[in-house]
Amino acid sequence: MGFIQGEGRTQGTLFPAVLDDLVPDDHVCRVIDAFVGRLEMNALGFERSEPAETGRPGYDPRDLLKLYLYGYLQQIRSSRRLEAECKRNVEVMWLLGRLVPDYKSIAEFRRLHREAVTEAGAELVRFARSVGLVRGEWIAIDGSKFQAVSSSRSVREREAMKRYLEQLEQSDEQDEVVIDPGAVAAALEKLNSHPEPEAHIMRVGHGHALVPAYNVQTAVDAEHALIVAQQVTTEATGNRGLLPMAEAASQAVGSPDALNVVADAGYSNGEQAERCEQRGIVPHVPANRAINNKGDGTLFDRSRFQYDEKTDTFRSPNGETLVRIQLSRRDRCVMYAAEAETCSACSLKTNCTTASRRWITRHLHEAALTRMQQRATPAAMRLRRSTVEHPFATLKYRIFGHPRFLLQGLGGAQTEIGLATMAYNLKRMKNILGSEKLAAALAC
Repeated sequence: MGFIQGEGRTQGTLFPAVLDDLVPDDHVCRVIDAFVGRLEMNALGFERSEPAETGRPGYDPRDLLKLYLYGYLQQIRSSRRLEAECKRNVEVMWLLGRLVPDYKSIAEFRRLHREAVTEAGAELVRFARSVGLVRGEWIAIDGSKFQAVSSSRSVREREAMKRYLEQLEQSDEQDEVVIDPGAVAAALEKLNSHPEPEAHIMRVGHGHALVPAYNVQTAVDAEHALIVAQQVTTEATGNRGLLPMAEAASQAVGSPDALNVVADAGYSNGEQAERCEQRGIVPHVPANRAINNKGDGTLFDRSRFQYDEKTDTFRSPNGETLVRIQLSRRDRCVMYAAEAETCSACSLKTNCTTASRRWITRHLHEAALTRMQQRATPAAMRLRRSTVEHPFATLKYRIFGHPRFLLQGLGGAQTEIGLATMAYNLKRMKNILGSEKLAAALAC
């Protein structure tokens, strides 16, 4: 008994295969095609969305956007690899009508359309709201590091060059040294020619390796874990990102009268929490407070001291009064202390401080921090973890394949995240509704 035999390579067919027969009805390509087909490309800012009357025809930006969305869903982000897919992949042939754009045209499209890609992603979120996939009641915010293109060595050299120029400027102001103009010009040229001036050294991954990276911030709706807002920043931490991300999320879900935002302690910021509350955004974030790190770790913590709002004083565990001493605007806090003689005579001093007297700091926005801390219940923190951490894992290892950008600079990183979040949301919506139902809704 022989094996199953394939067709001969030179065998002709009377009825050639139709591309549409080779792509199943529930395939993700049909979802991508329906989504891009509904976009008003010109209004979103895509160049050449209307064909020119003269000159050589260009590629329709709709086709190139389809190609990139398909590529990111298949972990294919390189323009050269996407060109190769156009020549051999039946699914891409169906999606683009057998077009084979060269890699330069593919790469140029991604380079030129950072804002347009962001707007297209916002349009997808608006569609998700219209079909009930985004509720806009609870939003989880988090950040994660993605490695930049530049090597650690080149970024460290850039930072060293920047410090060198700053030292020269300070020395020049003090008239302490004679500066060689040629050396300064060479240093400036090297600094300005760096291909990625925004990338900073950050701790990335479980091994906390120090590499050039960007911090990607996302706001995820808790209903179906769809990403409603995203931003790439150069900030290593998120303590200045609560308000910007909360406002972006609020706008994305239709600016509701009340919106609950949950984040981890890295977003603890009293001033921004207060401003969120003024805008109808309710933050649920653990307050990141300093601890008493003096002595052997057994000294009284700040929580043992009671604040009296009427007298603007603190009361110690022994009943002594700590009065307001000074205001630190740089640290946004007020400092309180007892008299040194009072502390010296206190029977609990050995349990309280090793200094001559005990100091307590109170944040200028302490009331907002307290309210935020009270709302950060264990249930809210579980909601945060279950909502926002899965999308990052999908972005990093299911869409990117490896959490490293291909495009240089902050703008390039933002474009890549814009495409990746669109691909993630399409995949998530497909899993929830099913391909055929989603494609039909998008086509309406």
